[in-house]
Amino acid sequence: LMKDEEIRDSSLYEMVEVDYLRRSKQQPKTPNESIAARKVFTETAFFLPKLTTDTDGNIEFSFTMPESLTKWKWMSFAHTKDLATGMMIKEIVTQKELMIQPNMPRFLREGDKIILSARVSNLSDKAVTGEAVLQLIDPETNAPVDGLFKNSFPTQYFNAESKQTTAVQFEVEVPNQFTKPLQYRIIAKAGNNSDGEENILPVLSNRMMVTESLPLQMLGEGQQVFTLEKLLNNKSNTITNHLITVEYSTNPAWYAVLALPYLMEYPYECSEQTFSRYYANTIAASVANSSPAIKAMFEKWKAEDSSALISNLMKNQQLKQLMLEQTPWVFEAKSESQQRRNIALLFDLHRLASEGKKNLRKLADMQNADGSFPWFKGGPANRYITQHIILGVGRLSKVEGGSWKVEDEMDEIVGKALPYLDDELGEDYNNLIKYKADLTKQQLSYTQVQYLYMRSFFEDTIDTKNKKAFDYYMTQGKQYWLKMDRQSQAMIAIVLHRANHKATAQAILKSLKENAIDNPTLGMYWKENTRGYFWYQAPVETQSLLIEAFDEAGTDQLAVEKMKLWLLNQKRVQDWETTKATADAIYALVRKGNNWLKANPSVQITLGGMPIRFQGEVAGVGYSSAIIEGPKVKNDMGKVTVKMSGTGGNGLSWGALHWQYFEDMDKITSANTSLSLSKQFFIERNGKSGPVLEELKEGNTLRVGDKLKVRIVLTTDRDMEFMHLKDMRASGTEPVNVLSGYRWQGGLGYYEATNDASTDFFFDLLPKGTWVFEYPLFVTHAGQFTAGIGTIQSMYAPEFNAHSQGRKIGAGPRE
Repeated sequence: LMKDEEIRDSSLYEMVEVDYLRRSKQQPKTPNESIAARKVFTETAFFLPKLTTDTDGNIEFSFTMPESLTKWKWMSFAHTKDLATGMMIKEIVTQKELMIQPNMPRFLREGDKIILSARVSNLSDKAVTGEAVLQLIDPETNAPVDGLFKNSFPTQYFNAESKQTTAVQFEVEVPNQFTKPLQYRIIAKAGNNSDGEENILPVLSNRMMVTESLPLQMLGEGQQVFTLEKLLNNKSNTITNHLITVEYSTNPAWYAVLALPYLMEYPYECSEQTFSRYYANTIAASVANSSPAIKAMFEKWKAEDSSALISNLMKNQQLKQLMLEQTPWVFEAKSESQQRRNIALLFDLHRLASEGKKNLRKLADMQNADGSFPWFKGGPANRYITQHIILGVGRLSKVEGGSWKVEDEMDEIVGKALPYLDDELGEDYNNLIKYKADLTKQQLSYTQVQYLYMRSFFEDTIDTKNKKAFDYYMTQGKQYWLKMDRQSQAMIAIVLHRANHKATAQAILKSLKENAIDNPTLGMYWKENTRGYFWYQAPVETQSLLIEAFDEAGTDQLAVEKMKLWLLNQKRVQDWETTKATADAIYALVRKGNNWLKANPSVQITLGGMPIRFQGEVAGVGYSSAIIEGPKVKNDMGKVTVKMSGTGGNGLSWGALHWQYFEDMDKITSANTSLSLSKQFFIERNGKSGPVLEELKEGNTLRVGDKLKVRIVLTTDRDMEFMHLKDMRASGTEPVNVLSGYRWQGGLGYYEATNDASTDFFFDLLPKGTWVFEYPLFVTHAGQFTAGIGTIQSMYAPEFNAHSQGRKIGAGPRE
């Protein structure tokens, strides 16, 4: 073993010195830096002993251990010059004869009453009597604040038997308006032994900012009055108004146009998405050429960094309870913004022509020799993909300004694909004959309905060998339409209308309308139009086909506008996730019913009779916003009057009123929009047949150690995406699920993130309906605590939010 002075001259110090300077990204300049390196080495290498030798030549070690209650393994090795060696391994336990370990919560809130506890351990061979002292300090001024926290008995006496542990408790009450870090110092003394610990405890405000929202929506022109009851009837004397934000979009149909770049930029090279890019090009050319005003709008967007191109997830950050950067969806938002910024490139007419030809050539190259299309180039024939592509070509033939007819390549593609699809239908019929199926019963499938719909766009005569099959399935459609799903019924109605079987087509539309839900806010829709596992179980595509059926074969144009209202409302709170859904929705919104894009509407909004002056209107979408500061907010502003003009028919417009205020958590009352949220507490007890949940009602008292279940009930009247739920926890509780991760409960998938004061839930998709899920807590401290509220909000449209009611919960010591 080397002596201390020998170590200082060894190369070991040089290595530590180099490592220290490398980590601090510095070069040695002065001797002080070498001293700093030696200091780091001395402090971290606690095992480096100070060596002393007694008169008999024995070596003694002395060193400082770190402040950790644990067990260490001490290993020493010695050798002589002739390589005789010796080794010793010992275990060292770092502990004191008297130790105190406080059990502190993660945080405190204003108004909480809590019993802070600590454990005193006597590791000596005899019983001891001593005292424990709790000191509370303001770390900013270093002044004691025991009086403020009503720490009336800061000294507690204890008796601890040998090798035993005892507990001490201190009752404190967090004062109002103390919302800064609190330093605590807790010390135990017994005879000549003492121990202590100090740390910082955050104190959170019991007041929180609450956002109450009132969605505003109008179909067509006129005047309508909306009421935010909680603001209009506000009688709380503890509320502090923050501000009111009013936002409105006079022509949200432009959101459909802003979705077009998504079709252009989808990265995969399959047949369906290659055609989608061609489809988007043709639709864009048609939209750009349909009006000089629209063309001028695109030019304006190109010339400036328009806020119309900002992702819906990125908009209105000041109205959201969580910054986008703190969510799992930051990349989705950036992706959507980039798609929107490509709008300037998309509507460049020269680029449109070039891209259209390029995608058309690529599509032709993917087609198989028999006329079919594979999913990906070189793959087997895919009947559904082929029908989808040729159906899209047929739709483009109905678009004003569509150019496919003059494209020789497209003529050739259609000319090869139609015979293939005709033969596939003939094969279906021949199989029925071959296997002696009962032809009088329903033999009509979704694939054959889609074929009939696709074929109705083309006037080419069907060859003789397949004519009988075609006529048979047309008869099947007329006979069995009532047994088909909504999407198939819409297709059959269009097919029969075009084939001059108008009586049956009208009967289908009449049945559809009788089974529809007509909601003044959501529009006209069908409750069974929900997501499923098959291609025909797609809500957006189905609604688009129903719009087409009512527009072409029906006479009720108001119904068409109401159905478009439902389709746009889906875009308001979620993304059109697939290229097919986006293509179908754009086709229905832009080319069916009244042309909302050509309208130049204006809006006048008054709050309690006071006109609102908007600033910073976004060109095209007509989006504007205005802010009223807190001191100017009055209760009668909860009465909102919206007057629309210049819509050119039944155009849709929407917006929202957001009232933000500060209120004590336990005084917040619940509020709902299209979402509702309720929160209940249950105590989990062990029964004879297993765990039993007992509801925690007002006045009931918990006990330390109880397992508490938080039950959250969510209800939404429509499918929503990118939803954030923040549930505030009481300070005297501790979550069981401390690790964040993806969860699946009650048919609902979500990401759960545990924070110090709350548990956050992120839903990529929140389907329409009522959802119930729970998460567990343990009661760790006795006292009276504010439980906090749960708040859910759409990251897409912050006006869709809800929150639960605030309350207090009490917990007593364990019996």
